[in-house]
Amino acid sequence: MPNILDYVDWRGDITFDKSPFNDIDNLIFTQLSYINFDGIVPSFNENGSIKLSYAADRFFHVHGEKNIDMGILIPDSIITLLKKVSCAPRFKDLALTKYINKINYENPQQFSAVTTLLGDGSFHIAFRGTDDTIVGWKEDFNMGVMMPVPSQLEAVEYVNTVMRWKRGKLRLGGHSKGGNLAIYAAVFAKPSIQRKVVKVYNNDGPGFTKEMIESEAYRKMLPQIQTIVPQHSIVGMLLWQEEEYLVVCSSQTGIMQHDAMSWQVEGKCFVTCPSLSANSKNFHEAITSWLEGLSAKEREKFVDTLFE
Repeated sequence: MPNILDYVDWRGDITFDKSPFNDIDNLIFTQLSYINFDGIVPSFNENGSIKLSYAADRFFHVHGEKNIDMGILIPDSIITLLKKVSCAPRFKDLALTKYINKINYENPQQFSAVTTLLGDGSFHIAFRGTDDTIVGWKEDFNMGVMMPVPSQLEAVEYVNTVMRWKRGKLRLGGHSKGGNLAIYAAVFAKPSIQRKVVKVYNNDGPGFTKEMIESEAYRKMLPQIQTIVPQHSIVGMLLWQEEEYLVVCSSQTGIMQHDAMSWQVEGKCFVTCPSLSANSKNFHEAITSWLEGLSAKEREKFVDTLFE
């Protein structure tokens, strides 16, 4: 079943000036954000950028080209994706900059982001989802009982700083927790930055507290938000969301459909399903109804107990 690897094979020779940025491109950038670019892409505190093809060459020089372990949660096929895009005319000359990768054990935080210059004066910022670190999972659990969590605040600061003097249009995106961070950053960025946002991509990311989605700031950004979920979404059904879903087909089953490398594509579009599965809908209704019945203290106690 075709996925984003096939998309690069089919359309990797078509540059952005001939075929504009689309939903599949969004997913590619969010998957690449899982790659460790430490010491390769200029950091958040540095100036300059590096072509994606050069970044890939340096990555494989450092890590080798075989048996690169992405961990339990991150598909190893992302390495294949990096190889393919580094040779494809559509992607290879795009510039990467402002890479950040932070882990904080005392105040649970796992945060990583990278900015891509798309060549037409516009920008894409990709936020990494949850990796294999225990601290990353602790922060995810905290999302159910508190807002903001440290990575959400960091996402806002990142966007405000990177885009402060930029005039181009901005797209934000992320997979899993990264999708949540993309929305939060767009909602709470400075007004001057928000005016540059043309699209916010949430790829099967968890939702927010009810207070968040009922806020004026969230509803103002809502028209720019595109949420994409697989038919059997679980992670994307956590907490509350107001935006409509684009439901895509996957070659996996059940919760394994969270693996975005399994999402099916045809041409420059996702293969879509009529609706979420009954199990996915039931899970969303059950978890939100249950959380509504708990006080903030009860939620916190539950999350701490479950995490331990």
